[in-house]
Amino acid sequence: MQQRSGMQGPPPGCPAHGNVQLYGPQFGSDPDGHYAHLRSLGPSAPVDIAPGVQVELVTSYDAALYILQNPASFVRDARRWNALNEGRVPEDSPALPMMAYRPNALFSDGAAHARLRQAVTDSLATVNELQLVRQTQASADYLISRFSSERLGQAELMAEYAQPLPLLVFSDLFGCPPEIGDRVITGISGIFAGTQGADQVLGEALAELIAIKRRTPGEDLTTRLMQHEAQLSDEEVLHQLVTLLSGGTAPLAAAIGTSSALILGEEWRSGLPVEDAVTQVLWNYAPIANYAVHYPTHDVELGGRVLRANDPVLISFAAANTDPRLAEHREQLSAKAHLAFGAGPHACPAKDPAFQIAVTAVESLLNRLPDIEVRAPFKDLSWVPAPWSRSLVALPVRFSPRTIAPAPARKAEPRAAAPETPAAAAPRSAQQGAPKHKPGLFSRFLAWTRGE
Repeated sequence: MQQRSGMQGPPPGCPAHGNVQLYGPQFGSDPDGHYAHLRSLGPSAPVDIAPGVQVELVTSYDAALYILQNPASFVRDARRWNALNEGRVPEDSPALPMMAYRPNALFSDGAAHARLRQAVTDSLATVNELQLVRQTQASADYLISRFSSERLGQAELMAEYAQPLPLLVFSDLFGCPPEIGDRVITGISGIFAGTQGADQVLGEALAELIAIKRRTPGEDLTTRLMQHEAQLSDEEVLHQLVTLLSGGTAPLAAAIGTSSALILGEEWRSGLPVEDAVTQVLWNYAPIANYAVHYPTHDVELGGRVLRANDPVLISFAAANTDPRLAEHREQLSAKAHLAFGAGPHACPAKDPAFQIAVTAVESLLNRLPDIEVRAPFKDLSWVPAPWSRSLVALPVRFSPRTIAPAPARKAEPRAAAPETPAAAAPRSAQQGAPKHKPGLFSRFLAWTRGE
């Protein structure tokens, strides 16, 4: 495991001068140094996750595992949040979209959580592994074809490959018609970029998708969620889709980007499989760095500190995975003992598909561009200065230009049929006066797979 800290003494924001700030350029430039300092304060310490938003951050592997596996004392329902209920959280806080309650499995407990999670896990279990690999490969081929033919052998992999690839795969898995898939991608990308109104764009697109699937079911995750015996309402289906998108796309993008950078770096030992690179990233550069908000049901003493009932406790997966106390036991631990996918009743239900997508994405890149190389050493790459994820800002690469042929045309599916969309059902005169939809990323991808 990797530890580094360029800090001299306590960082600005240390408890002697106020809470450590887990956001901004200083945190982004040296997250490991911040975690090392926080560990010196005990298994957990108070931090500011955003301006005016204090949480208790757990940096110890053992303490994190204890909380994740103790649902009786630590629950996920954000409606308990003391500071929010007392009006002490800024209304425009960037922490709210990540921490505020939503009616999904992530923020539910007990029987409500079991019902929603079962619907998600059963639906995910129907995804065919071979089909998932082919979807990922097709998405990879399309994106590589764009930047390999449009540039003179240079690209920025985060923006042009790692970030859009999971969005294409998920839009396909959800059974999105082209225009709705475009809006889903615009909405979820905007949420992570902080674009105003992005959550409304995503919500409206998913609501339309659900309405379409009510009329014309398909062989997709959306339909399976809707037809599950748990009988989810349309609102519940929508929020489970949002959870899958937000929990799957940004962390996957981070994993794909960091794994690519690692395996293309000078220090990577030639001949090791891609699976090893992805596993190392999950251990040392956890894509979801700090999350899994818990609320103690009663005051809990942890390492000499008292965690107050209903005050938020965040798990630092990044710090827990690189806990120095694990070093002496690392050889005895399973390669999957990391906490990048969480643990306990709320562990990620899609960890196996996520791992498969990340591995396939990196393998596709290496196979299509065998001479690709990173234009900067791994140690010099910059990280996004956000508390929630560990993701590279950019990944500049060079390679020999080439053209990737279109994927074989796929059989047309009912979901893309014109009668399913509201526009197609409108009178012809109304359609003539409506502005023509400009094809977005998903529309262009589907057209490419058809050889258009």
